Amino acid sequence: MTDIMTPAQRHRCMSHIRSRNTKLELKVRQWLWNHGYRYRLCVKGVPGKPDIVMRKYRTAIFVNGCFWHGHDIQVIGNREQGSVENSACCKIPKTNREFWINKILRNQERDQQNYQILQDNGWQVIVLWECQLKANLLEDTMRQVEVALQDNYLRTFSNKAKTYILVDEENLPMAAEDNIEYN
Repeated sequence: MTDIMTPAQRHRCMSHIRSRNTKLELKVRQWLWNHGYRYRLCVKGVPGKPDIVMRKYRTAIFVNGCFWHGHDIQVIGNREQGSVENSACCKIPKTNREFWINKILRNQERDQQNYQILQDNGWQVIVLWECQLKANLLEDTMRQVEVALQDNYLRTFSNKAKTYILVDEENLPMAAEDNIEYN
C-alpha cells in the first residue's frame, strides 16, 4: 500500500511524535503517585535518561513503545544479512525496511548499554512495554513493579540494619538488691 501523505505531510506527522509525557508514561506515573510512590522525571544525570527515576529505591523505570524499541523482534542470522521476524506487538514497516531494522536495532543496543551502566552502578532497571500497559493488564503489571520496588528497597537497606547480640540473662550483673524477706 502506498503512502497517502506527501513527504512533507509525513515529516510533519513524524516530527510531532513525543518522547516525553506520552500516554503510557502518564498512566504509569499516575498509578505510582496514587499508590504513594514519589519520583523524578527524565533525570539528565542518570545514564539513558530514564522516564521515571526513584532514587529512594535506586530504580530507573523506562516506559518503552513496542515499535520504537523493537519489543520481541527476532533477528535470524547476522545483523547485516539476516532477516527480522515481527513480533505480536511490533511490526516493522515493509517500506524502507532496512532503515527501520537498523534504527530499531541501534535503539536496542543503546538501551542495553544504558541498562548495563545503571546495573553496574547499583541501580535496578525496570522496563515497561506498551503492550504490558493496556487497560486489562495495567494493574497486574504495576503490581509486579511494586513488588520489584519493595524487593529492591529491602535488599538495599537490609545490610544497614543493626544486629543485636542476645546475652544469657542469668549471667548478667544485678542492678538491684537481692530479694530480702522482711518480717
